[in-house]
Amino acid sequence: MTAKQPARILSLFNHKGGVSKTTTTFNLGWALAEQGHRVLLVDADPQCNLTGMALELSGREDLQDFYDNQPAGNLYAALEPAFSGTPTELQPAATASTRNQNLLLLAGHIDLATYEPELSMAHRLTEALPVLQNLPGAAGHLLRITAEHVGADFVLVDMSPSVGALNQNILIQSDYFLVPTSPDFFCAMAIDSLARTIPSWHASAELLRRQGRRLTYKLPERNPRFIGMLSQRYRPRSGKPAKAFQNWIDEIVRRVSGTLVPALRPLGMCVEEKTFRAVLPDATPYEIAQIADFNSLIAQSQEHATPIFALTNEQLAAAGVVLDQKAQSRDAFLTTFNDLATAVAGLCSSE
Repeated sequence: MTAKQPARILSLFNHKGGVSKTTTTFNLGWALAEQGHRVLLVDADPQCNLTGMALELSGREDLQDFYDNQPAGNLYAALEPAFSGTPTELQPAATASTRNQNLLLLAGHIDLATYEPELSMAHRLTEALPVLQNLPGAAGHLLRITAEHVGADFVLVDMSPSVGALNQNILIQSDYFLVPTSPDFFCAMAIDSLARTIPSWHASAELLRRQGRRLTYKLPERNPRFIGMLSQRYRPRSGKPAKAFQNWIDEIVRRVSGTLVPALRPLGMCVEEKTFRAVLPDATPYEIAQIADFNSLIAQSQEHATPIFALTNEQLAAAGVVLDQKAQSRDAFLTTFNDLATAVAGLCSSE
């Protein structure tokens, strides 16, 4: 009997906010699950928007009830043994079910942000302060043992829009990462910033790897691979981005190929262009997909804890011409996310 392949950890990251990262994580995870993959969503953003979306938690009271009923069922609580300095070994985290039987959630928690200062110190001072040796590899270890425990094929991590130590720590322990973008000047600037930031994270990880036996939980030996970017949040015209949006999309694609990829490739942190083209022969490297603005569909998706492309006509809450328009948009997103899930699965299995 062939052994099951370890789960592939894919982080969705951009330190520029407002790029529909959380919604895309949820919809992509569901699409992968519909294609037969077992998927674990991880909410690593202290704002916990993915948790609310996946579990149909609409307000503060719903969230509090969830935490009261499942006190160990969130990323903060699952990592607590490593950060409390106790000798207790990390155990697989408790996960929550969603409306899709192949899709699970490791919930987020606002207190996750309180781990940032210790992680920041651990990345710099582990050798000088042995008490920090259980921190750098803890998150990656937790995600892998949890994925194995639930039989996941993919782990999708929704990260916060920051360049803090928590994001640094999670990204460098992922297997792959994907950068959602929006068509604007600030996102173009963010690509240039990532080209400087991620190599510095790599350098820090190399120092930690060289400490070897000093670390309680080892960092993966292989660097995470950038598999591509998503162009999102544009207004379509005749099925394509309107000209003003397309201009910014083209600029961001140029910066990814001309600045980000050249910074990552020497570090082994990018899938090869030939690999990308083999999976997506008709796409421009490294643009995996274009995803139009979700507009009013996002409200129904959040209300029903259902991805945009799986909403029923009743859930669309419209009639007549408006219903027809919403249904047409929903069906277009079904094609988009099915294609995206296929591409992601291919890129994360190609090297």
